[in-house]
Amino acid sequence: RLDPPTLPPVANEFDARLAEWRRDLESALAGLYGDAADSVRDALVERARAADAERLPELVDLDRARNASPYWYQGRQRVGYMAYVDRFGGDLAGVRRRIPYLTELGIDTLHLLSLLEPRHGENDGGYAIRDYRRPDPRLGTVDDFHDLIADLRSNGISLCLDFVINHTSDDHAWARAAAAGSEYHRALYRTYPDRTEPDAWEATLPEVFPNLAPGSFTWNDEMDRWVWTTFREFQWDLDWSNPDVMLEVADLALGLANDGVEILRLDAIAFTWKRLGTNCQNQPEAHLIAQALRAVLAMAAPSTVLLAEAIVGPDDLVAYLGRHEHGSERRECELAYHNQLMVQGWSMVASGRADLARHAISRLADIPDRSTWFTYVRCHDDIGWAIDDADAAHVGLSGSGHREYLAAFYRGEFPQSFARGLPFGRNEETGDERTCGMTATLAGVTAALAADERGGAHDAGGLDRAIERILLLYGIAFGYGGIPIIYMGDELCQQDDTAWAGTPSQAGDSRWAHRPAFDDELAPLRHDPTTPTGRVWAGLRHLVETRTACLPLHDDGATVRMFDPGNRSVFAWHRSHPRFGDLVGLANVGDDTIDVVAHPELRPEAIDLLAPHDPRPWRIAPRQVRWISADADYATVPAPPSG
Repeated sequence: RLDPPTLPPVANEFDARLAEWRRDLESALAGLYGDAADSVRDALVERARAADAERLPELVDLDRARNASPYWYQGRQRVGYMAYVDRFGGDLAGVRRRIPYLTELGIDTLHLLSLLEPRHGENDGGYAIRDYRRPDPRLGTVDDFHDLIADLRSNGISLCLDFVINHTSDDHAWARAAAAGSEYHRALYRTYPDRTEPDAWEATLPEVFPNLAPGSFTWNDEMDRWVWTTFREFQWDLDWSNPDVMLEVADLALGLANDGVEILRLDAIAFTWKRLGTNCQNQPEAHLIAQALRAVLAMAAPSTVLLAEAIVGPDDLVAYLGRHEHGSERRECELAYHNQLMVQGWSMVASGRADLARHAISRLADIPDRSTWFTYVRCHDDIGWAIDDADAAHVGLSGSGHREYLAAFYRGEFPQSFARGLPFGRNEETGDERTCGMTATLAGVTAALAADERGGAHDAGGLDRAIERILLLYGIAFGYGGIPIIYMGDELCQQDDTAWAGTPSQAGDSRWAHRPAFDDELAPLRHDPTTPTGRVWAGLRHLVETRTACLPLHDDGATVRMFDPGNRSVFAWHRSHPRFGDLVGLANVGDDTIDVVAHPELRPEAIDLLAPHDPRPWRIAPRQVRWISADADYATVPAPPSG
């Protein structure tokens, strides 16, 4: 983790980047704004030029280093950590004090959730933004924010920040001006004088939060108008068909990039464009918005990349990385959450079968060489059971039936379920239900520790199996490729926050169960291998160290293919890198030991990098993950993790 080298200046750097990205910007704007595209382009270029001129010298040096190594985010050493600022460190200064903890874990990408100033009062966990240029004052000042970024950078850690672009809060300066009568600001939002248009839109709009916020429109007394509010009544949707929204949001993006944010997470990107008669999700123009923002940032701040928060079905997922129909590519987001890998992972450990996961993931198109995934097991949000009906039917399942099974299993209401999760957002009309809970709670730790309350003893075997499930899911996330993300608390085997229902600001939203504060009493146990915390910490550290030594886990040009290993209980994938060789991943989600021989890379000289002294790497115990390589030159075996 070295500071980026200071590179010699290049004449007319901005103009060189403008020449490279101008066509991307023009084609995106033409698709969005038609005849107005040229004037919008000129305004965006000038704003990018001004931002470039204001760039701090250390960020200019970082830009030059990243231009010399443009796919820095694809390296095998990258490991992420996701946390709320207040839950992790209390405030920004507290996060700075935890940087040694992050480096001990092996983190070089810190994803901080909802850091910017949110709406006063209820704010959807911080996703109703009041001010995009200041942190939440409860967390610290602008100077504290800049100090944190500088300290992270000096420790080789890139900051990823939420950038909410579908909506603002109803007390954002734009919304307040709109309510006060400003025509310019009112035009930034979608508002209507009566129910005629909202009713027409509602005919095809699904419910996002059917219990918390039914409907997609909210009446505003001050304006005497209906406001489009997809998520909550205090989150006003922006009207991206108005070019002024593009100009305003691009300004905000450039400002955050000049603060030193290296990854901007485009929150709810799939919802940005509205089209009558559709569900107003994943419209083609949503991709043009990402393309335009990508181009503008590349001109002024090339060391900042975009992460698509597109929690969508498998058929829509890869497009946010720029891969579209008939193999065409566009430069959109460099990163996207691999929602399918996460959902299918939990499906596998519940059902004990991997055939659905292998089929569903095999249908995903190859992603562009310039992009990669955020692979994760849990996050701050609920799990939506994105099981495609056709995928389920292919392996003899009912899509709706399997979704209902998973919801029941993870709320602990299915026979022999090990999970103790909570339901969220149940739609009584469709039967869809989402799931909340920390990884440890969903994997069975909570149930095992409370298995015999009358006798005071826990279920030791159940605890062993639960920890194996945690490490199996993370073993898939770390070995598949991309940037694996550890959700705060998972490394400590932390369970749900049980106080959420009694907290007025959280009651009614079960997602707060999996948003506990960092447990400072558990943290010291991470070095005690006799505790669940110590076992999970050691397992994750082993994954980090093994991954760092494994060259095939570079993502620049690598391909991933599912394959049938001859047993329904084994999730099997083959990574092939044009320069760094091959890696075969095997994960046994069943309860029986299995021998796998159905792949040409499983040669006699092959070793399991996670268990290099095992003489039979193709024999997989229940809930075991193997990373198998026959390319000794490209995959070295790290020393066993300490602690």
